[in-house]
Amino acid sequence: MNLILAIVNEHDVAGVVDALTAKGYGVTRINTASGLLKMPNVTVLVGVEDDQADGAVEIIRANCRPHIEPAPPPSLIWPEEHVPPLPSPKEVMVGGAVIFILAVKRYEHL
Repeated sequence: MNLILAIVNEHDVAGVVDALTAKGYGVTRINTASGLLKMPNVTVLVGVEDDQADGAVEIIRANCRPHIEPAPPPSLIWPEEHVPPLPSPKEVMVGGAVIFILAVKRYEHL
């Protein structure tokens, strides 16, 4: 058994969850935020048998699209007294997904 942990952009998560549940996968979603840019995202957890992992990853891949968004101002990322003198980026690439597949040693459903 495996646990798929996918970090998904908040704009893509509805399609990911809907597509996974339509195919019979059990899904848990946790609202999270990125560490550097403090942009909202969602961590999706999916428990799958070994032979189902590739199918679940393909569904996630098909429903997550990288795109460009305006970067949040530095004052929203760092405390005001620690704002580094950076060239001001106007846009950042967001979206897509970061996927981890973890082997599950033991699973119990209570």
